[in-house]
Amino acid sequence: MTFLTVELERQTTAGTDIVDITDEVAQAVRRSSVAQGRVLVFVPGSTASITTIEYESGVVDDLRRAIDRMAPCDMEYEHNARWGDGNGYAHVRAALMGPGIDIPVQEGRLVLGTWQQVVLCDFDNRPRRRRILVQVMGE
Repeated sequence: MTFLTVELERQTTAGTDIVDITDEVAQAVRRSSVAQGRVLVFVPGSTASITTIEYESGVVDDLRRAIDRMAPCDMEYEHNARWGDGNGYAHVRAALMGPGIDIPVQEGRLVLGTWQQVVLCDFDNRPRRRRILVQVMGE
């Protein structure tokens, strides 16, 4: 069994950033020499998530609007009342979206649909330097 862990970093802004990281994840898979297995993509932290989407401006904007309807910035959040940092919505969004995904690897390549990319979603209300862990496992 082969394991390789790669750490990526991304600078984000004070908004709902949706960043395509597919190429870097695929590069980690190639670097690992794993032919059959899986790759875990995970973001440590409670105000960001990892998911897949067609990384096209229209659908990315649609996702932003859907996330805003799901957990609006301007609602009252107990977290804000307790901590005063104004990012309660970001914690809720990240919890609903999830911190990571698991992608199959076959013949040394990510198994993704034709229009499917891996994205980092950062919801925090301040710029962040995000760490993303990519762990490739397999034979």
